[in-house]
Amino acid sequence: MQNPPTILLVDDEESIQTLLTFPLERDGYRVVQARDGEDALRRFDDEDVDLVVLDVMLPRLDGLEVCKRLRSLSSVPIIMLTARGEELDKVLGLELGADDYITKPFSIREFRSRVRALLRRAAAPHVGRDRLEVIEQGELRIDLPRRTVDVRGQAVQLTFIEFEMLVLLASSPGVVFSRRELLERLRGGADYREPRTIDVHIRHLREKIEADPSNPELILTIRGAGYRFRS
Repeated sequence: MQNPPTILLVDDEESIQTLLTFPLERDGYRVVQARDGEDALRRFDDEDVDLVVLDVMLPRLDGLEVCKRLRSLSSVPIIMLTARGEELDKVLGLELGADDYITKPFSIREFRSRVRALLRRAAAPHVGRDRLEVIEQGELRIDLPRRTVDVRGQAVQLTFIEFEMLVLLASSPGVVFSRRELLERLRGGADYREPRTIDVHIRHLREKIEADPSNPELILTIRGAGYRFRS
């Protein structure tokens, strides 16, 4: 029997831990709790974690720093929890490698939807063509089974969402994807999500794979429509 996905839930509020743990366990997930940033990093080292739910405001080590350190170690999916109106935290979270964020207060239905979507993508990561294992476009090489990316012979470290987005675009060269379409394909839906977060992920991708990110040759912007990979 396959072990259930393990979720690391990081929040210092007892009420939030209780509120979120119950529906996650009811959905069949194993929940590992951490109450501060340092504890989160220790738990992550000790456990085989499939997804991290991470509050921004944490004692000892804040969530943004934890996100940064986790991302330097792993491409594990990360959902940030932010307070209403803290736009800076949302932007910083995405800049540091978070895959998604959700604003407090939020509905449990929305929360469960976000978790399911990311875990579903992680369990079935090949968003490109059926049975396609390697995508090669010029100096770019994507190995889907190994989830590795090489550019000009050098390995490139991508976050979970960045990798999924690159595979989706590169496996359909010339096809234009709107921001909403990218959200739906990558996260299972666009509800409750800000389409402009796609722009942040695209910018990060370009910084990692383009010879000149300010003049991209691989991922192209189609004004008023979205993005496409070069034909």
